[in-house]
Amino acid sequence: MTNPSVLPRRSVGEWQLKSTRAYKAPFADVRVDGIFTSPSGKEFIMPGFHDGDGVWKLRFNPGEAGRWTFRIASVPHDPELAGEGSFDVEERETRGFLKATPGKAWGFHYENGEPVFFLGDTVYDLFGMAYCGGDVEGFLKRRQKHGFNLFRCRLPISRFHPPEGYSDWHSKRLWPWGGSETSPRFDIFNLDYFRSVDETVALIDGMGMGIEMIMEGWGFEFPFNHRAWFTPEWEELWMRYLIARYDAYAAVHFWTPLNEYEYYPNGDWHHKPAADRWALWIARWIKRTAPHGHVLSMHNGPVMPPFAERFHADPEAVDAIMFQEWGARDRDKGWLATGIEEQIEKSLKGWGGSAIFAEWGYERNPDFYLKLPSHEFCDRNHTRRSAWRGVMSGLGIIAGFENSWAPWMELGSDQPGVADLDVVQKFFRAEVPFADIAPANDIVSGDYERGTRPLALANADRSLIVVYFPAAGDAWLDLHGATNLSWFDPRTGAKTPFSWSPGDRISAPPGEDDDGHPLDAVLVARR
Repeated sequence: MTNPSVLPRRSVGEWQLKSTRAYKAPFADVRVDGIFTSPSGKEFIMPGFHDGDGVWKLRFNPGEAGRWTFRIASVPHDPELAGEGSFDVEERETRGFLKATPGKAWGFHYENGEPVFFLGDTVYDLFGMAYCGGDVEGFLKRRQKHGFNLFRCRLPISRFHPPEGYSDWHSKRLWPWGGSETSPRFDIFNLDYFRSVDETVALIDGMGMGIEMIMEGWGFEFPFNHRAWFTPEWEELWMRYLIARYDAYAAVHFWTPLNEYEYYPNGDWHHKPAADRWALWIARWIKRTAPHGHVLSMHNGPVMPPFAERFHADPEAVDAIMFQEWGARDRDKGWLATGIEEQIEKSLKGWGGSAIFAEWGYERNPDFYLKLPSHEFCDRNHTRRSAWRGVMSGLGIIAGFENSWAPWMELGSDQPGVADLDVVQKFFRAEVPFADIAPANDIVSGDYERGTRPLALANADRSLIVVYFPAAGDAWLDLHGATNLSWFDPRTGAKTPFSWSPGDRISAPPGEDDDGHPLDAVLVARR
């Protein structure tokens, strides 16, 4: 057995054991667990994983300084897969793991108390892109430069998304089990693939960014749409293996059991009470199995009924909703992205957990063949306005781009909307204290054409007010005695002072974009 003797607090330690026994099915028939005891006496049970050639590993991330002890054992008993010992953990400055803190800031803090503004990107097949030789490191560094700090990634990689979303960039087989899709071996895992995933997770961890680890892909794809083959026993083995390999990393901000979880159990996309029951059961199972306490999230397909109603039987099983709502995406209103904030309010009404506006469209690259017709009008305007509608609802945001979300792999260039999201994150991280402001739409009065009503955020005493105008126009606003007003351009980040007499309507700066649409604008009012 090899094990570390000293670890910095909140860093990944790895324990390795090797058995000379020849096990017929080592992934399935041997269970290795480690019990780690902190200086204060807390116990953490960490599952181990088979890594080939008779080797089992355990990865653990201690959160307390001082002398730790551990015991490792296997079922069936194998003296070579057992041991005990101790190691020292040295204190260090670190933000620690992400925690869901509903009702505080925008729902998330790190262990050191730092609030988190999320700007994320949906790159479902990032692990597969790395395995197939894509420049994932260059892509991640460029995203980090633009303020992105979270990535939605699937651990199983699919080659297809209907109707024509074939991932032609696959240069290696990405089936993560043994056998094949037509003759699967769910008791075997593809170690070449998982070792590549290890490298990508460690890279993101070292860069200080986070991952939403999606444990099962879309439910319409095999094996997740075939529960007669992918039985609960195989599902448990799969999820335990993922937890064993990756739960120790601080980069794992979220465990999400299934993308668009309502596909459970048969790949049929609509809300089903059985899917809600599965969501609560699997959430509790993950929390019992994964000792590091990462945020447990659910990603929706259908937006109704409200999540407070769906999960009423166990309202604390799920920590966060990764909320999907695209708003309008037709030729006439796609640029305006109407309907997002209204649906967020309806779907999250009464929800006691945290939430992120996690999916609203994949910005179209007109140089690519249109594999998914529903993306045709998801342009830069849709990206920017959707993002602002999300943040004006008091939520972190996760975007997506056709270059990189899955069917295409163009990691060397950025689409225009990336620059607009850079402006969003700089505004909320540098211009205004995002953690102190919350939706305050009572500031806005009057009637407006759908999709054009301004949206407001404010701090508790209304000494700071932010108002987003999705499509220019004018509005009646109660600015609570603000005297320092300025316009902020959501396309460039430019600021312009503004004079106003209380009681007057406020008109956003006029003008049109290159497509003839009214400009959007942000008013910042300080007292």
